[in-house]
Amino acid sequence: MSRMLDIQHSASSDARVPLAFAEQVFAVASTEVHKLLRDPTEVLTRSVQPTLWLLVFGQVFGRAHAIPTGGLSYVAFMAPGILAQSVLFMAIFYGIAVIWERDLGTLHKLIVSPAYRSALVVGKAVASGVRGLVQAIIVFLLALVLSIHPRVAFAPLFGLVVFVVLGSALFSTFSLVIACLVKTRERFMGIGQVLTMPLFFASNAIYPIDMMPRWLQVLSRGNPLSYLVDGLRALMIPGAVSGFGIGVDFCVLLLVLLALVITAARLYPTIVR
Repeated sequence: MSRMLDIQHSASSDARVPLAFAEQVFAVASTEVHKLLRDPTEVLTRSVQPTLWLLVFGQVFGRAHAIPTGGLSYVAFMAPGILAQSVLFMAIFYGIAVIWERDLGTLHKLIVSPAYRSALVVGKAVASGVRGLVQAIIVFLLALVLSIHPRVAFAPLFGLVVFVVLGSALFSTFSLVIACLVKTRERFMGIGQVLTMPLFFASNAIYPIDMMPRWLQVLSRGNPLSYLVDGLRALMIPGAVSGFGIGVDFCVLLLVLLALVITAARLYPTIVR
C-alpha cells in the first residue's frame, strides 16, 4: 500500500513539473518585460541604427546596383537583414544584465531558489523575444514608409513573429553563455563588440551568399544569423525565395537554441562563484 502511494505521489509530482516550469518561465519573463516598460529608452535608441541602415546605406547601394538581389529592390532585399541585425545587436548584449544582477545580489537569490535553472534561462530568452518584436515593428513600419510593401497576411506575419522570437531567444541565450564564462562587464563588452560585426557581415543580411568568397560562404552557412535572415526574407518580402528552405531555417535555429539553453542552464550557477 505504501509503495502504491509513493508511485501515485511521484506521478502527481511529475505531472506538476511542466506547470511549475511554465510558471517560473512566465515569472522571469514578466519581470524582464516590466523593466522594458519602465524604461523603453534602450529600444528607442536601438531603433536609430536600423533606420540609418535602411535610409542611408540601403538607398545609396540601391542606386549603385552593385549587388545582385534576384529581382528585388536592394532596400527590400536588405530590410529583413536589418531586422535580423537589430535582433542580434539587442540580444547579444543581454548577458550584461545578468552580470549587473550578480553584482547587485539579485542573481544569488535566484540561484539558491528551487526554480529550475533552465526555466531561468528560458524566461530571459522569452523576454528577449518580446524586445525583438518591438524591433520588428519598427523595421516593419520603416519598410512601409520606404514603399517596400511587406507581406501583411496572417500566415507570413505569424511566421515572422516566430522567427523574430526564436532568433532573439537564440542570441540572448548565447549572450548568457558568454556572460557565464567571462563574468565581468569589461570583458563581456569587449567580446560582444568582437562577435557582433563578424556575425553580421558573415551572413546573407546585406548581400547574397553566392557572391561571397568560397571560405566566407562556408562561414555564412554555419552562421545562425544567415538562417534567421533567410527565413525573415522569405516571409516578409513578396517575391523573395528562401535559399535554405523555411523548414530548414526553423529547425537550425531551434536546435541551436536548445543546445544553448542546455549549456546556459549548466553554466548559470557558475557566474556567482
